[in-house]
Amino acid sequence: MTNNIITEGEFTYSEGGEGKAIVLLHGLMGTTSMFDRVFEYFVNNGYRVLVPELPIYSLPLLKTNVKHFSQFIKRFIEHKNLDRPIIIGNSLGGHIALYITKDYPEIVSDLVLTGSSGLYENAMGDSYPKRGDRSYVRKKAEMVFYDPKTATESMVDDLFEIVNDRGSVLRILSLARSAIRHNMAKDLPDMKLETCLVWGKQDAVTPPEVAADFNKLMPNSELFWIDKCGHAPMAEHPEQFNKIVHDWMIKHNI
Repeated sequence: MTNNIITEGEFTYSEGGEGKAIVLLHGLMGTTSMFDRVFEYFVNNGYRVLVPELPIYSLPLLKTNVKHFSQFIKRFIEHKNLDRPIIIGNSLGGHIALYITKDYPEIVSDLVLTGSSGLYENAMGDSYPKRGDRSYVRKKAEMVFYDPKTATESMVDDLFEIVNDRGSVLRILSLARSAIRHNMAKDLPDMKLETCLVWGKQDAVTPPEVAADFNKLMPNSELFWIDKCGHAPMAEHPEQFNKIVHDWMIKHNI
């Protein structure tokens, strides 16, 4: 997927396959590469898959929030002339998908949420990103996964570079605060579309009780667990994640 980067106007994205459209949305501290195995699987199983890069570090600070990001993805869907795509969102990406569904329900077909924010998140834990402290950065990267070894040196390098840029840190904090402000609890009961919830049993960022709350509040949701898995099931256990989501799609004729 990383060899297929397209830039058109304000959008940078990867695209492949043909068929029903799927839009994959990464999280605040994640990248499009977290979805590499998901992209490959669904492209090979009859879907058109698109992975836009969220403009986390490029929008003006005042627009670095969940609402403006949902508007950005709406523009992307319209730019690509997508007919009611399925949206699969991890962490902040799930929150953006929910916000789009609330404000523009006519442009979304179905949802897959995995480790989604929108009810509760612990992205920063009890402290802010610390510049120059590589051990802190590694700890935060490892917190995303059940198996700390999943946090590769390249991931730590990328995150270390981000937290040592003042502008990037300000945007991360702005988005984290925006996610807390834009709590979706009152909106979820009105979201009637089919929703697949895939959660890691050991998610330390959006803990299992958050998944249970999503499932309780969303009328047409189904919750699936992956054991020995943290906040990013699609990256840590891609085979299980893909099977769960694809089986759910088949069940609902999606």
